[in-house]
Amino acid sequence: MQIYLVRHPTPQVEMGTCYGQTDLALAESFEQELAMVKNKLNHLEAAKIYSSPLQRCAHLAQQFTHFGEVCYDPRIMELNFGDWEMKKWSDIPKGAIDVWAEEHVMKAPPNGESFHALHLRAKALLSEITAENTETAVMFTHAGVIRALLADALSLPLIHAFKFQVAYASVTKIIVEETVTQVAYVNH
Repeated sequence: MQIYLVRHPTPQVEMGTCYGQTDLALAESFEQELAMVKNKLNHLEAAKIYSSPLQRCAHLAQQFTHFGEVCYDPRIMELNFGDWEMKKWSDIPKGAIDVWAEEHVMKAPPNGESFHALHLRAKALLSEITAENTETAVMFTHAGVIRALLADALSLPLIHAFKFQVAYASVTKIIVEETVTQVAYVNH
């Protein structure tokens, strides 16, 4: 099974803002980024489409309905930053960020979720998708989800997931065959 993990296009948000599950609109560059994603996926003849329900993913996924209905699933939403959502990173007390950064895999921001929790929910959906034996699936999702699934595919500790750069409108491909998962490419 081939699984394409597509990060959403650039959101309309001020640089330096902490956002995760805030439902942001897309920046003016959407049409240009859409063309890039279409070019990267134009070789696909059929695929099952999954999307985060957040509009920055959903709007992109809706451009691929020629493959069929989009399955929206909150398990592939970005990390919930809780009380930090939509605050400037520079306005969050440095001590709080430092504590979280050292233990971000298991520690959640206040009223948010840990990266481990994100990993578990994304992995649960991936397990369901692979059990369906669909030949090709495309997930329109977020950088955190892509990093978590890459770490899982490579059997890396989650602490190393943030070493992956995941650009806006990029495509990452993993291949799942029975008990073997391979990474075909990252950040294409």
